[in-house]
Amino acid sequence: MGQNLQTEERLRPVDLARGHGLSTQAVRNYEEAGILPTAGRTLHGYRTYTSLHAAALRAFLALVPGHGHQTATSIMRAVNQGSDDEAFRLIDESHAQLLDDRRTLQAVESALRDLEPPTVAESGGTFIGPLAQDLGIRPATLRKWECVGLVSPRRDPRTGYRRYDEADVRDARLAHQLRRGGYLLEQIAPLIAQVRSAGGLEPLEAALCDWRGRLSARGRAMLTGAAELEAYLRKRG
Repeated sequence: MGQNLQTEERLRPVDLARGHGLSTQAVRNYEEAGILPTAGRTLHGYRTYTSLHAAALRAFLALVPGHGHQTATSIMRAVNQGSDDEAFRLIDESHAQLLDDRRTLQAVESALRDLEPPTVAESGGTFIGPLAQDLGIRPATLRKWECVGLVSPRRDPRTGYRRYDEADVRDARLAHQLRRGGYLLEQIAPLIAQVRSAGGLEPLEAALCDWRGRLSARGRAMLTGAAELEAYLRKRG
């Protein structure tokens, strides 16, 4: 280690805690979790920290918003164990997940832009054959989508046939667009559920805007976390 801990100013747990708005118990917990290097001890057994521990704490707290508590913990634990490559792998995985989330958002936005409004017949409800023909798919595909919850048609009380109302047609069109974009049914299902919970496509625009903002915030937080982690790595030597 590049630092001589004996010559550095000693910090009490309370000093480290107050500087970051934490409790002393939280600082001790972070040390026990491997987020901080092992503290020194006084002759009476009290913990003492240094500026290196403060740098580790800053790095961890900066990593959490971008990577989450669990991954940030794993990153710091890997660094403190001398496994820098493992820490970098974890960071790469987080960036890959963020990129995947961005692609999902783009796919949803693209699918919404390409959705065609329902025809006059569809707005009053339609059956499986005409809807499948309009989408260019087989009726069996619509039945499969129903099994996994992408569409929920009612049964006509007289004939027992599936009847797709305007919301069902919307969900089927959205599912079709996402399938064309290469998304799996298990990936599409939560997106369809979000459309339903939002009450349609128009309210979903606000949710998509919020989603986009959260992704941007995560990306920027990752930059901040990377800067603090680099500072800690340099301090470790």
